[in-house]
Amino acid sequence: MADVTVEKLATILKIDVERLLAQLKDAGVEKGAAEDVVSDEEKQKLLAFLRQSHGQDEAPKKITLSRKSTSTIKTAGASGKSKTVNVEVRKKRTYIKRSVIENQNKKVEEERLQKEAEERAKLEAEEAARKAAEEERKQAAEEEERKKEAAAVAKEKEIAEKKAKKQQPKAEQTEKEKQTAKESSKRKLVDTSAIDEKAARLAEEERKKVQAEKERHDAERKGQKDLEAKAAKQTAKLVEKYKDEAEKADQNKPVETKIEHGSKLVEQAFESSLEKEAREIRRRKDAKKRAGGRRNEQAERDPKRPLNKSSILGNHGFQAPTEKQIKIIEIGSMISVTDLAQKMSIKVNQLVKEMFKMGEMVTANQSIDYDTAALVVEEFGHEPKHLSETAIEDALADDIQRKDDGLKARAPVVTIMGHVDHGKTSLLDYIRKAHVADGEAGGITQHIGAYNVDSKAGNITFLDTPGHAAFTAMRARGAKATDIVIIVVAADDGVMPQTEEAIQHAKAANLPIIIAVNKIDKEGADLERIKSDMAAKEVVPEDWGGDYPFIPVSAHTGQGIDDLLENISLQAELLELAAHEEGVAEGVVIESKLEKGRGSVTTLLVQEGALKVGDTVLAGTTYGRVRAMIDDQGRQVKKAGPSIPVEILGLNDVPNAGDKFMVVENDRKAKEVASFREANEREERLSRQQASKLENMFANMGKDQAQVVNIILKADVRGSLEAISAALNDLSTDEVKVAIVTGGVGGISESDVHLAITSDAFILGFNVRADNASKKLAEAEGIDMRYYSVIYELIDDVKAAMSGLLAPERREEIVGIAQVKDVFRSSKFGAVAGSIVTEGVVYKNEPIRVLRDNVVVYEGELESLRRFKDDVAEVKSGTECGIAVKGYNDVQPGDQIEVFKVTEVKREI
Repeated sequence: MADVTVEKLATILKIDVERLLAQLKDAGVEKGAAEDVVSDEEKQKLLAFLRQSHGQDEAPKKITLSRKSTSTIKTAGASGKSKTVNVEVRKKRTYIKRSVIENQNKKVEEERLQKEAEERAKLEAEEAARKAAEEERKQAAEEEERKKEAAAVAKEKEIAEKKAKKQQPKAEQTEKEKQTAKESSKRKLVDTSAIDEKAARLAEEERKKVQAEKERHDAERKGQKDLEAKAAKQTAKLVEKYKDEAEKADQNKPVETKIEHGSKLVEQAFESSLEKEAREIRRRKDAKKRAGGRRNEQAERDPKRPLNKSSILGNHGFQAPTEKQIKIIEIGSMISVTDLAQKMSIKVNQLVKEMFKMGEMVTANQSIDYDTAALVVEEFGHEPKHLSETAIEDALADDIQRKDDGLKARAPVVTIMGHVDHGKTSLLDYIRKAHVADGEAGGITQHIGAYNVDSKAGNITFLDTPGHAAFTAMRARGAKATDIVIIVVAADDGVMPQTEEAIQHAKAANLPIIIAVNKIDKEGADLERIKSDMAAKEVVPEDWGGDYPFIPVSAHTGQGIDDLLENISLQAELLELAAHEEGVAEGVVIESKLEKGRGSVTTLLVQEGALKVGDTVLAGTTYGRVRAMIDDQGRQVKKAGPSIPVEILGLNDVPNAGDKFMVVENDRKAKEVASFREANEREERLSRQQASKLENMFANMGKDQAQVVNIILKADVRGSLEAISAALNDLSTDEVKVAIVTGGVGGISESDVHLAITSDAFILGFNVRADNASKKLAEAEGIDMRYYSVIYELIDDVKAAMSGLLAPERREEIVGIAQVKDVFRSSKFGAVAGSIVTEGVVYKNEPIRVLRDNVVVYEGELESLRRFKDDVAEVKSGTECGIAVKGYNDVQPGDQIEVFKVTEVKREI
């Protein structure tokens, strides 16, 4: 360290010069002015003095040094002039003595060793305590065992002493009787030997019973000693009492009479002494019965129970029935394990365990078939009985039996079918003098309408079915519920695909058909062409020698309407339509929907009997009491007879269109049948799902997973919902499938939006809307929600969405072919094919194939394409070039290099 002046040292230490001079003087260093030089030895002396004065005799363990350096740099300013910037660098270092670090490490190691020693001592203490506790338990168990053995020995000794005491009085008495008999034969003494024998036998029997009970139960059972003492004490008292009674008896009575008298005394003694105890036992049993408890057989054998008369005299007490009850278990084709256990009155776990033993691995909620269930029932000792699946339905049908003598003529039910926009609803409007078509969305009928018309030809019920292809199922249901079919064909349009479908449905139902050629008043109407086209479909007109009347009509002017009604009336007379006007009502569900404030609204067509307000109606899996009935004119009615369509309110759910309905006696019967049908449908649905999953698993093995379009569908009526669902399912292909997550009748609710969020689906509403809460939730979550009133638009949109998920089709187009003439070697590219382009254009950036004898030997891309020494992007036909194939050096003369393009074409369903 260099020598410094006092002034500079004061600056370094950041103190005044006078203070530093005073400290130097105190340290024994004489300095009088600021310019005096301070040597290194004097600095050390000053440092030692300062340490001593501050109580620090030792050198510091840690020293921190700070250093600061200042420099300048020049930078260009915003105006272009140079600018000088001062840069100050500060460094700080801390030094710690090696001995301090070693001491710290040593202290940490000592603490670790001390901690390990404490843990080891703790474990040893716990192990010693555990061993001591175990030794104490062992000694206590041995001491208890010795006490038990000593108690058993003492008990055996006590029993032996009691036995000896019992035998001694008997031997002495017998000897006394012998001596008395020898001394005086004239004197008649009371022969107590028989009574003594009876008492001894009773005592011996009681002792044997006590001993048997003792062997059958645990020797350590609490109360055993008290029971034996009580039995011995009562036996001794009875023996003494029998002797006293015998001595008091008449000495002249014969021995037999004395024995009988002694037995009676025994009975009276026990009855009097144990009467109170017997009453207590009966009271406890009655209390158990009132509480619903069962008598425990083990309690009957409990040695602690009070002695009774039957146990002493050897009589048999109460005995539970030993024969097992055999039940007849009714089983259908399928039954759940839980239901089977309930029928047999056993626990489900017991049944599952027994089936495991039989090799059937089932769960409590699993369904088993009849054969398996029958084996299980027989295994439990019961008798299985096969219950027909239609037993409940047959019983329901038996309740509705009608007599033929109550039949009366009824109005015909006519279904109007045909292609879209051929004028079906307009024709019916003219007949009804109404304008139903004005309210139809898009000018087409979206669901079945049922109307009763009182015309000049009589009362007629019309069913108006949609003509679109998606409503094939609805037209089929309409044909099943009808008597006569009118097929409407537009005279200016001709026979269309849906017209052919209507003909097929009508013929399949074996119904009479009337052809109404509508729009006969329009230009371009050609009746003969219509007849010719229909004859080609095997519908031959009557004037051509066929069986089908062709009636030209006009829904606009009314032309031919009367002729049409007369033909309907004539066909009805030929069919001789009849039904029961009274009795239990039956029919078919035409349509159903869910309305806010009204609930389930169902359109029914009564076919038999009379439907009244208040009747209990069963329709498919739904039921309910008719709260109100409305006819097609919107009027409330109290009764509806055959061939009359009505809307009813009161069903618990929305039934399916086409379901049969009937009136049952009460709600309980309706609920029973509905539950039975629902269970059958659920089991069939589960069976189909399991089968389809298994089939799909094997069918899709090794294939890519198909894309799925999830849809939540809500419609205004049940028929529209079914028809749209069927149409959407028909759009599914192997690559893209439509999955209807849920479908329902009624408006779109918040639960539908939540389900769409969970299942990643979009919502389609057909003639229904969402409430404000649902709209806000859908907007916030980004759920696509669309409304439709015409089925064409709905199906087209879904089809477009499915087409967007299809993988594009890859198409290849050959754009050029080059023939290899010779092969050259290049140090840069390897094999270079000297070629001539024979067809099209060879492009450098397009994929290529190498063909040898018209067989592809390599597929890849070009590395180089040259014309002379120049790299080119393309070479046209008839031009020579050099081609280097990337990654392939086996090109040979005579090969062909084929250049092709790959284009992707968007696919549509």
